[in-house]
Amino acid sequence: MKPARFDYLEPDSVEEAVSLLAARAPDARPLAGGQSLVPMMNFRLARPAALVDLNRIRELAYVEDRGDHLAIGAMTRERTIENSALVREAAPLLREATIHIGHLPIRSRGTIGGSLANADPAAEYPAAAVALGCELEVRSPRGARRIAAAEFFDGPLSTVMEADELLTEIVVPKAPDGSGSAFVEIARRHGDFALAGVAAQTTPGDGVRLAACGAGPGPLRLTKTEAALRDGCSAEDAARVAAAEVDPDDDLHASAAYRRRLVGVMAKRAVATALKRSAA
Repeated sequence: MKPARFDYLEPDSVEEAVSLLAARAPDARPLAGGQSLVPMMNFRLARPAALVDLNRIRELAYVEDRGDHLAIGAMTRERTIENSALVREAAPLLREATIHIGHLPIRSRGTIGGSLANADPAAEYPAAAVALGCELEVRSPRGARRIAAAEFFDGPLSTVMEADELLTEIVVPKAPDGSGSAFVEIARRHGDFALAGVAAQTTPGDGVRLAACGAGPGPLRLTKTEAALRDGCSAEDAARVAAAEVDPDDDLHASAAYRRRLVGVMAKRAVATALKRSAA
């Protein structure tokens, strides 16, 4: 199939992109890597009246050390993050989540901002962002604001951004010395979206932060499992808490019960791996 008719707009700057989005809101959509939006348009599941192509805006593609955090431009390609020594050193969880995304051609074109803004419940980056405590900077004609990743997602393929807001930067806290991380998932085939996955980040003196993907309407922080681990529960008990904490749906790929079981198993594996790495 082919997409419905749309206007194609190609700004050269963030300011111009924000202006174009605001002028055509709510019927315009930003185009980043296009790995999700373009197929949806081809199947006419999405019918924007205008596309604002961000690919000429070089100022949105960067990975920078900002002291206690990394700043990553929304148009930074997933492959760039995968190969970044800075990300590998300062935020290894983000890199590990990246290598689970699709296949090399997808990661070469897809962007971190596009994945986060698309808000697919099974995607890796939203769960990693929640586990890391990231903040997402968005801009509009009213100025810029930062939104905690845990508050950014508002259901399947939905965020709290307004129609005239553009995601521009991801603020990633650096992992302190002595921390450990892991991202584990189960997919039907390599490159498929996860049936379920768990991101884990340990921090000295602060316990473990956990977030699941593929187990609800969006990324889910597993706060009850975190509390159980702080109270010294066993790995088996933590797995049972994690399985009970999520509320997945049945679909043609897996039943809700199976996904709950997977979350428990993935949580157990992720915590064990993160703790092992923190002790290395």
